[in-house]
Amino acid sequence: MAELQATGNSIEPARDEPAQQTPLASFDAVADAAPATVPTLLLVDDEPGVISSLKRLLRPLKYEVLSANSGAEALTLLESARVDVIISDMRMPNMDGAEFLSRSRSMAPDAIRILLTGYSEVDAVVRAVNEGHVYHYLHKPWDDQDLLLTIQRALEQLALQRKTERLAALLQEQNEKLSSFNMELEREVDARTEEIRQTVMFLEGAQQDLKSNFLTMVKVCANMVEMRCGLPGHSARIGETARQLGAALGLSDYACNELLMAGLLHGIGKLFLPDALLKTPIAKLQPQEAKLYQLHPLHGQMALTPVSQLSGVQAMIRHQYERYDGRGTPDGLLGGLIPLGARVLALARDAEDLRIGVIAPQKMNDAQIISTVRAQSGIRYDPAIAEKYIELLMKHAELTPEGVPDRVDASHLKEGMKLADDLRTSRGTLLMTKGKVLSAEQVTQIRRYEIHEGEPFVILVERAAEVRKAEVA
Repeated sequence: MAELQATGNSIEPARDEPAQQTPLASFDAVADAAPATVPTLLLVDDEPGVISSLKRLLRPLKYEVLSANSGAEALTLLESARVDVIISDMRMPNMDGAEFLSRSRSMAPDAIRILLTGYSEVDAVVRAVNEGHVYHYLHKPWDDQDLLLTIQRALEQLALQRKTERLAALLQEQNEKLSSFNMELEREVDARTEEIRQTVMFLEGAQQDLKSNFLTMVKVCANMVEMRCGLPGHSARIGETARQLGAALGLSDYACNELLMAGLLHGIGKLFLPDALLKTPIAKLQPQEAKLYQLHPLHGQMALTPVSQLSGVQAMIRHQYERYDGRGTPDGLLGGLIPLGARVLALARDAEDLRIGVIAPQKMNDAQIISTVRAQSGIRYDPAIAEKYIELLMKHAELTPEGVPDRVDASHLKEGMKLADDLRTSRGTLLMTKGKVLSAEQVTQIRRYEIHEGEPFVILVERAAEVRKAEVA
């Protein structure tokens, strides 16, 4: 028998139950789990034969069954009886099923309502759904299994509904107790509020510190490599170039941060190389020396293996000497098979090495670097990345005055100033990282370090907002 189900104010076909599930077996499981109270069903139909048929069908299930031959009689029963499920015919004299179910809501608000109707009464069914909150309706003549399953599901829903109501009542009771308890503890809560607020502020600061301390430790490691190689700030510049290039390529903040760390740590494997080899320009290395030098990315990857957070960075470092034409090391990867981060890192590294004279004996200016990158596009470098780097380099020359930091002497440092670049000693030792907001104690510490070093530091701080506004005016 076809069956439709009303959900909210809409009507939709009911889903078929699995063939192996019988109504009686399913109901037994529900009955076993049900409360001790026997469910009460109210049958409403103006035809005594229909009432009798329904009672015979329901008798084996041990329900308490009430019946009425009209809507008015059923409403009278509801005044004194608690009913769980109402099964009503649609077409009855004087008061049809839709009106009866609508009026029954005020007398039995939690009862589940099931409607028996004919195929031609769709409009009336819709009215019953809207006004009487009908849970389900079945066509006459009904299918016994469909009816039993519908009653079973109705009782399950009612049990859940009543359990929810009990839990809500219990929750309300507990809330009232909690409210009373809170009123009694109001003075203590007020006294502790400020302490909690300060604790939250401390935890937020600690969380921010944890985010920045990891990067700071990476910068410290990079500084150790720079000191060994005699190139202070070298890795930091490569990392920043790689980060900016990644941002220009549209990479995510996370990917750009990985590029920054890859740039900072790209040469960590050089710690395993002899000092004499590190001080020789790459162009002047003998074949055997060049082969040894090319191993530093693998050593760097191995050195970082214990740090799982740097797995992506490890891959960039390993493949930084791959070439776009497939003639690089260590794996001879070709084109897009080279990790994107490694392709970005290779260009950022070579550009900085060309600028300071690491690759060739002479240092190169921006124009020479652009010419070299263009010549190697598609050979050493990814053409898209090379073009984006050239565009980025040309835009860098258009830096606005408000982006230019102030250089100050240590004697003029003040609490609250923010570093616009890493602070290093004259020998390249990293003291504080870019973005650090100086405290009074740190200002004093910087001055002491400068006295100890015997040479003034290059200290760049961000311009104050009022200075930038005055310049614009």
